[in-house]
Amino acid sequence: MKGHCLCGAITFETSAMPQGVSMCHCSQCRRQSGGIWSSAFVAQDALTITGDVRWFAASDTARRGFCPRCGSFLFWQGTGEDTISFALGAVDNPTGMTLEKHIFVADKGDYYDIAGDVPQHDQ
Repeated sequence: MKGHCLCGAITFETSAMPQGVSMCHCSQCRRQSGGIWSSAFVAQDALTITGDVRWFAASDTARRGFCPRCGSFLFWQGTGEDTISFALGAVDNPTGMTLEKHIFVADKGDYYDIAGDVPQHDQ
């Protein structure tokens, strides 16, 4: 599985099977991405990243990685975790993945509804 930012300055790839395919509705993801952020995660040592990723600690619990050239929000990593999430929107198709859950739906924007029968979690 391979992906890249909008301008191509940052690329990433993994041969590991991603887990936790989710759509995050939290206020931080909405502010940074402009909408819902879809991601999956792998072990940090299973993801090869090239390019100059900039990291921003939006809270004490996580940091977010983005491209300083085009601004693409590509990565999310919990503090002290050995896994890293990557943006599914940046992955080259086909992904072969299926959405598993919606997270932080208690924080979702009031301007849309979540349809379908995929599980929804408040946090």
